[in-house]
Amino acid sequence: MTELRASVGRVSNNNAQSPVTAFVRVSGPPNSNFLVGYPGISATLPRIEGKVEIRPNGGVSAPVGISYVCIGLYRRESIHPHADKVIGNHLAAPRRDIRDLVGKEMRLFQCSPGKPFDSVLAMDLPFVLFIPFARAGDDVVKVPPASLQLPSRIAETYYELVVSVQEGHRELKKHAFPVPLCRYDTLSTFGMYNRPESQERVSDHVVTLGTSLSRWSFGPNDPVEIFVRLTPNPDWMSKARKVSIKQLVATIEEQITYNPEGDEPKTVVNKLISKKEVISQKLPEKGYMTTVNLRFPSRELRDSDGFIPRGKPAFPLHRVAGFTTTATLYKIEYFVSVKAHMSSCKDIQVRQRIIVSPFDHQTCMDEMDAIEMAARDAYHINIENPMLPAATIIRPNDPYALHCLGLTMVGNKRKLLID
Repeated sequence: MTELRASVGRVSNNNAQSPVTAFVRVSGPPNSNFLVGYPGISATLPRIEGKVEIRPNGGVSAPVGISYVCIGLYRRESIHPHADKVIGNHLAAPRRDIRDLVGKEMRLFQCSPGKPFDSVLAMDLPFVLFIPFARAGDDVVKVPPASLQLPSRIAETYYELVVSVQEGHRELKKHAFPVPLCRYDTLSTFGMYNRPESQERVSDHVVTLGTSLSRWSFGPNDPVEIFVRLTPNPDWMSKARKVSIKQLVATIEEQITYNPEGDEPKTVVNKLISKKEVISQKLPEKGYMTTVNLRFPSRELRDSDGFIPRGKPAFPLHRVAGFTTTATLYKIEYFVSVKAHMSSCKDIQVRQRIIVSPFDHQTCMDEMDAIEMAARDAYHINIENPMLPAATIIRPNDPYALHCLGLTMVGNKRKLLID
């Protein structure tokens, strides 16, 4: 069972209620994760399921005064375009961050009318938070971007389950639990990414460079096969016969745009991998064709001893440093660039957009059956009334109330239930 914990410290005994504060924990469904369904795939109704557990803090059995409990999913984004650079004698631009509520908050408990709080020994409050998803033809709903942290934290997105607990007249306490979130709408096994894509560019009206990809979604270690064709212009054959092909350079580029919707967007292009093929021949009258094979770069997750280090709770472990995503403060895109260096003619470059998934092709294939099963399970769920289990609230005067805390009364003494 997935389980997250947070606690708050004790407060002064001067309050007009028990000095015991609440211990708050969020647990997921048995033997599964919080995240149910596949974000980005509307048919699976992506959602976060679990329950908020409230107990007396510190292992004591005194009741806790609870007035109000609610839960919400929040997205936090931050960028620092200069975090990976050293600027001597100058202050770098400050980090910029935002915090937004994803969807709606869900109220889990409200005390009885006319009372400042209800005294409870234990509370188990089930919840389900639906992650926004876009249906066909719906351009209003914005699907939340996936959790991501680029090297040097130049850009990051992460999510938190925030439980707000009001304990009587005390200050409202917020308990945050990080939740990693992936997107599954860029899997390379989807049909829309498995059709050929082509682009062409012309140089001096003499030579045309064309590139073609049989599919255009890739993950770590996936082969990238680029079909390249150089053809002369039949109306300018006298000039085309003088053209020689020196070399072809194929590159996979990562393009990060900071503040894409702001006043001063900034774009940074990083070359991930490059391959050069020396041709050194005249351009044939029938044209020149070749295939350039690259392998999308992958990072090693294991350390020098062969162990996978413990990951950060807010970010999933991926074999790619980044992937195609669009957030509020940044946007990451990928391109396959092919440049033909020639003589007696200007060099030509073609830049073709591709989609980068955090999962390799084999992993994408393995997920397809699970996605289909999740879609069948979600078919019977009503978003307006998801039929949650009833909340469990144990009050001090309930029969066997102490049993929920593992205690019982023996005479006038409290003892462990196991005794």
